[in-house]
Parts: sequence; structure tokens; C-alpha cells
Amino acid sequence: MDIFNLELLNVNAKLVTYRGRSALQLLERDITSDEQSIAILQGSTFKDGVIETEIAGAPRADASEGMRGFIGIAFRVQPRASQFECFYLRPTNGRAEDQLRRNHAAQYISHPDYPWYKLREENPGVYESYTDLVPGEWTRIKIVVTGIRAQLYVNGAEQPCLLVNDLKLGKTKGLIGLWIGAGTEAYFSEPSVTPSQI
Repeated sequence: MDIFNLELLNVNAKLVTYRGRSALQLLERDITSDEQSIAILQGSTFKDGVIETEIAGAPRADASEGMRGFIGIAFRVQPRASQFECFYLRPTNGRAEDQLRRNHAAQYISHPDYPWYKLREENPGVYESYTDLVPGEWTRIKIVVTGIRAQLYVNGAEQPCLLVNDLKLGKTKGLIGLWIGAGTEAYFSEPSVTPSQI
């Protein structure tokens, strides 16, 4: 991962070793900003195909109690992150004692018109689901995108934990981004992209 080939929007990035792996660490630059916190991989034009990476996320030490360690991958990202599709995880929800929180462990959003709270209010349970997660531990994710459909796989599972059959931006293309939410300490390692040959 070339730190010099990233467009950084409201994030600071540095190369580190985290839990035995070379990784890119992302931290929000301004926790009070409404700007998306994302590192966009320049030259990563993506329409359909497979995105895989290892991620580790947890709430920062100074995060408020409601923060979950939000971490994910944005795809079909438009200039300056004006629009994008995204799958992300809430690691502290994965083994919560409350079942409803567990059901909110994996999430799909489409920025800017379909944030999580709008999707949850209008379509409860459709754009988020349960998956087993541990905060701060390496988690392998795979995203498979075809047309207006996308699937999220976690930790090598044969079946996706989340299916989206109506990507809100339609059949678009764009860049790939490493996305974090409020109050998150995030690590990304070994990203790979396999474009569809169709």
C-alpha cells in the first residue's frame, strides 16, 4: 500500500506494524468534522469484481461511549468522495450481550443519500446483519460486486453475511476507499482487487 498514492480526506495515515502485520493506520484528523473520513486509492478504478483485505478496528481511547470502531471499504468512489457505496463493520457489536446490537454488526451505506440511519428507519434489518467480530483483531473481508448487486463475506465464510441487491448508485464505476467512522482507530493490510473479466 503506497501511502503517497492516497487521497486523504479527514484522516491521517501512516505505515505501522500492527499485531504482526504491516498495515496502514488511519485516524480521523478532526473528530468534529462532518466530512467523510476516507483514504482513496488513486488509480484504483473499479466497476465490478472482488475486493479483499484484512481490517482491524476498535474505538479510539478518547472515543465517546457510543462509538463502535466503524471500519470498512468504500467502492465506486466519486471525486472527493462526493458519492460512494460502502460496506463497513461495527466490531464492538459482534459479541455484544444485546442481540439487537449484534444484528447491527455489518452495514451497507450509500453516501450521501442513504446513510445508515435512513436505511435502518426505512428498511429495518435489510441493509445490516450479524457477523462475529472482535474489536482490534484482524478480520478478513471480501466484497463481491456485480452490476447493482454486492455481497459482503467475513473471515472466509462460504456464505455472505450481507446481501445488497439494489446498490443505490446503480451501475457506476469509481475508485476504492478505506473508510472509517467516528472515533475509530483503524488498520488495513493486504488489499487486493480482482476486476470482473465480463
